[in-house]
Amino acid sequence: MSALDDMRLRRNPETPLARKLLYLNWGLVLLVLALAAVGTAMLYSAANGSFEPWAWAHMARVAGGLLLLLAVALTDIRLWFRAAYPFYALCLLLLIIVEVKGMVGMGAQRWINLGFMQLQPSELMKVALLLALARYFHGIAHRDLRHPLYLLVPLALALTPAALVLRQPDLGTAAMLLMGAGTLFFLAGVRLWKFALVAAGIGALVPIAWSFLHDYQKRRVLVFLDPSTDPLGAGYHITQSKIALGSGGLFGKGFLEGTQGHLNFLPERQTDFIFTMLAEEFGLVGALVLLGLYLLVFIYGVAIALSAGSQFGRLLAMGLTANLFFYVFINMAMVMGLLPVVGVPLPLVSYGGTVILTTMLSLGLILNVRIHRDYHIPRRGLRNAP
Repeated sequence: MSALDDMRLRRNPETPLARKLLYLNWGLVLLVLALAAVGTAMLYSAANGSFEPWAWAHMARVAGGLLLLLAVALTDIRLWFRAAYPFYALCLLLLIIVEVKGMVGMGAQRWINLGFMQLQPSELMKVALLLALARYFHGIAHRDLRHPLYLLVPLALALTPAALVLRQPDLGTAAMLLMGAGTLFFLAGVRLWKFALVAAGIGALVPIAWSFLHDYQKRRVLVFLDPSTDPLGAGYHITQSKIALGSGGLFGKGFLEGTQGHLNFLPERQTDFIFTMLAEEFGLVGALVLLGLYLLVFIYGVAIALSAGSQFGRLLAMGLTANLFFYVFINMAMVMGLLPVVGVPLPLVSYGGTVILTTMLSLGLILNVRIHRDYHIPRRGLRNAP
């Protein structure tokens, strides 16, 4: 087949499924499997050498997530473009349901009990928000971004779910929603001085916002500034995490040999602090290997975004890649004491159903952009549309 015929085939909305599978970036899929394998091993270790209760469930969720990833990746990108606003509306409705009758756990109301799993809609909203913003910015001209009126809709799209998530309360997820939205604003071409203006406004509101924080959130911030102020209370988690990180040394204590985790000094070792367990058992080398796997995922995501043929695809792939980066950065910085403990899991490694669902959905959409990189998505109403 000639290169011209191949190009025509990829532009054809009826491209055969088998041909789409050839365009799937299997290197990225292998990285997903590698990260999931690391997660399974660490959850096995977290349960003191047992596949119950976390490792088996993690493997089952990853298997289901892979099917979701493939289904999302192979679906026509124009269907995702049309579904962006309805999907956002559905996730917003789920957040409202959480507010009305959601499950309460660990002092927060964040989940909906579906029977077979506890769904956390705020995680899905991270993807839905980026889809909606990518569609919005795809449909307006770059020159329109100079006018503040054109930014009111995307601001409302971002601030509404963030406000609902703050009420749960979940400061970490609300911050990630706003950071993801800010990434899309920047990539779409919003001027930097507007970001500086917003940052100045946020800085001015910090003293007021402090009074609205819950007591446990204030303690987390104060402990972040000085963990010694409450070493047996709010500062216990981060103190034990630092001990485990330091005791791992260069090569670690060995698989299943971590003392902080296996002697129950390390809290939430299967979720928020799983990176600490890995660093204690496999040392700095193991931590750098995991970081390298994530780095390769980010490189793939950026490369796919840069190769996209539509503004929607570029913004979506880059925004989702940035969102995955925020997961990893916040989690690792949190367990090292560089950020307050805000309960952000490590994608594909930490235990949790909704975060795997969200991660696989995100990666499926990134692969979707890769497969359909030459598909035409009209920019209605714009002159010189592609």
